[in-house]
Amino acid sequence: MTHSQPIRVMLVDDHTMVRRGLGTFLKVFDDLELVGEAADGEAAIRLCAQLNADILPDVILMDLIMPDMDGVTAVGIIRQRFPTVQVIALTSFKEKGLVQSALKAGAIGYLLKDVSAEKLAQAIREAHAGRGIFSPEVAQVLVQAATQPPPPGHDLTERERAVLTLMVEGLNNTEIAEKLVVSPSTIKSHVSNVLAKLGVAGRTEAVALAVRYHLVD
Repeated sequence: MTHSQPIRVMLVDDHTMVRRGLGTFLKVFDDLELVGEAADGEAAIRLCAQLNADILPDVILMDLIMPDMDGVTAVGIIRQRFPTVQVIALTSFKEKGLVQSALKAGAIGYLLKDVSAEKLAQAIREAHAGRGIFSPEVAQVLVQAATQPPPPGHDLTERERAVLTLMVEGLNNTEIAEKLVVSPSTIKSHVSNVLAKLGVAGRTEAVALAVRYHLVD
């Protein structure tokens, strides 16, 4: 694959040796060009702001766990302020929450740092073309997250969660009604909804489930 102009790449990582290694890797490919480095998210944003629109990076390789400003926060700000810049998360961590946070912030790809040079170069090209690319382990995390059933209590309303909290504290319907300043019949309806949504037969099961899955504070 050839480009009339090289793809401009910025490196963001708090480890100097990692940036140095990535910089060396970029020199191997004629269609990739290093245009900037930053040691944390805040510095990356500042550097983008200093560059003219015609020399902004096309793709940023962004570490996620960094001091001062983390990569996820930086991804969100960069994508908002500089929408033409694509960001690939390049990290050692593949926890589901981190993967989802990075993608929600606007990262187009998510790679682990053990990726080969050829695959990283291809990922940069894909990102520049607007296509996402993920390490196999990360893709597996995303598949598992998509196929897992939602956690118990995910659909409880704020009021139902308040009722459940008081149930856990051992209050009966009348006491809950007094606490929330509503009628006992209203609380009875809320309790029925809570039991139905949690898929349990009675209050004891509901309380046990709430404690087990930390559904209430």
